[in-house]
Amino acid sequence: MWALKSYNCERCGSDFISGRALKYHFQQKHLGEVHHEKCDQDVLRETPQRHSEPTRDRSTMETCKLHWENLEERNVKYMATKISKTCRMCSRHFGTVLSRENHEIREHHFTARKRAQMSAGFSPHNMLECKGPQELRRFADRHICPASGSQRAACAAEVGALLQLIQESFPVPASRVIQGGSYVKGTDTQGSSEIDIVLLSKASADVNHYFKKQLRDGLETLRENLKRTAYGNRILMGRRTPLSLRFSFLCTESLHSHSVEIMAYYDVLGPTPSTDLKRHLYHKLYLCEDSDEAQLCALGLLPYQVDFVKASVVRLKELIRLMIHWLQTSFAGPTEENKFRRLPSSYSLELLTIYIWERAERPLSFSLLQGMRAVLKLLVQYADIDVVWHRHYHRKFPVFVKVNQKRTRRKSPGKSRVILL
Repeated sequence: MWALKSYNCERCGSDFISGRALKYHFQQKHLGEVHHEKCDQDVLRETPQRHSEPTRDRSTMETCKLHWENLEERNVKYMATKISKTCRMCSRHFGTVLSRENHEIREHHFTARKRAQMSAGFSPHNMLECKGPQELRRFADRHICPASGSQRAACAAEVGALLQLIQESFPVPASRVIQGGSYVKGTDTQGSSEIDIVLLSKASADVNHYFKKQLRDGLETLRENLKRTAYGNRILMGRRTPLSLRFSFLCTESLHSHSVEIMAYYDVLGPTPSTDLKRHLYHKLYLCEDSDEAQLCALGLLPYQVDFVKASVVRLKELIRLMIHWLQTSFAGPTEENKFRRLPSSYSLELLTIYIWERAERPLSFSLLQGMRAVLKLLVQYADIDVVWHRHYHRKFPVFVKVNQKRTRRKSPGKSRVILL
């Protein structure tokens, strides 16, 4: 971003781009006013005594006064009661938002620029500070693109050895192993490399509760077995989850780590599923009311998701890495204040990036800056997103028609549409 000099109003804390604008603001808003300490408000210089006299509740007076000339001012006054009046630096409470902001500026030098950086969580050398396409390209090559050449080959060999070790340490025989994640799709970055491993076992059509429990217990046994292997000192186990086993695997050759997630289920589709078998799975997912069961059944669709992203051209994968890096570095970490925030998943961002590329007629070479701008413009209008690829079912497939109708009825201005693949 270009560094702009800002002029700050000492009275109300507003920022202006020029001194002339600040002077005009002061003449229009604060000329002839003094700050009344008792009520913590700005009043006319001629009437400080009369202002301090007991009056009716100001909130009642302002609620009854609905004939303000400025409708925007009325809306701001109405919404002010819902805004926090506690200092964001020292937690001191104030009577008004204006007094809180004045305190933050005077005591903590909490300017508009610092407020924006705090809310977004920008790192000191963030990609959004790049001023042009060439600088953005150099940033991507230096900080985002993963290692290549011999380092990449050595990393692939170690990941392959880990996969073989997992298959040997899993107590339940696996008929098929599916790999996914950003590392397998080719969209991993220097700071993020994910590997998803799905162990599928043969089972009859009637899968009972005992078989599902056997798979869950198998993941716990796999956890203990991996700790006792030669790779045990390079595996850092994550928190326990009922459906998966998570850990970080350190690659010694290139000195970076992979986030590994292992899940186990029975093989729903098989290696070469027919069209009718796929439709049966879609129908089962549509009727399934258990979210955990639906997540496990959907594991059979992982190869199609991986192939869809993996087939992208090199330049498109570079844009996907750029967007994933933006998602992981340009937002503040989860806290109590932003616990209701909902950010898109990495896979959703990959699909949206591919959608933008297809809408631009699939160019083999393009500007990363223009591509990133197009994806961000789409994310701004998230309530209107409606992207569907009909690769494995017809657009008139009954299950898809029902899902689309239900989604259309439930659509509201504040919610985005579901992305289907």
